[in-house]
Amino acid sequence: MTSTNTLYKRGLLLLALGAACAGAQAATAPVSPAKQALVDQVLKLWNPDYIGQSMLQVPVGDAVQQARAMLQGRAAPEKRDAAMNDIVGEAKQFMAEATPITKGSADKLIPTTIAPLLAERYTEDELKQLIAILESPVKKKFEAMLPEMQKTLGEGVAADTRSVIDPKLQGLKEKIGLRLRTAVTP
Repeated sequence: MTSTNTLYKRGLLLLALGAACAGAQAATAPVSPAKQALVDQVLKLWNPDYIGQSMLQVPVGDAVQQARAMLQGRAAPEKRDAAMNDIVGEAKQFMAEATPITKGSADKLIPTTIAPLLAERYTEDELKQLIAILESPVKKKFEAMLPEMQKTLGEGVAADTRSVIDPKLQGLKEKIGLRLRTAVTP
């Protein structure tokens, strides 16, 4: 059985690619209260609001990894270690500041992006089967939809947070660059 984290990680590349593409939101049709309650329960169990955080981890992790590679062999061990401690601290601070922004965006967008997809493509009985987490064709159908749902939400979160996150990400990269220059300068 594939874990939720593994499924998130699989969809991460699709999220990154999907964030750059324009996408249409699913058309919303009237949904019965009983079916909406089942959709809400699926969403509560699945927790897709952490997709935005996963999207942030890729560029932040890449920046830290690039810094580590740049420092290898170019800085004295004590300077390298101090620089990496600072860089990791900056990355953690960035994630602490940015995660609530992307989570808030996802929480706002889930009802208009993911919930309609679930309501449109699943019957009430299928939603009940998902909730029960049975080993069934419905589970496979849900897992097959994960990339599309993640892409849809990822596009929305990226569009919704771009004006706030991009300057913060640029600031993080600049701080890392300054710290690297300090570490490698004799």
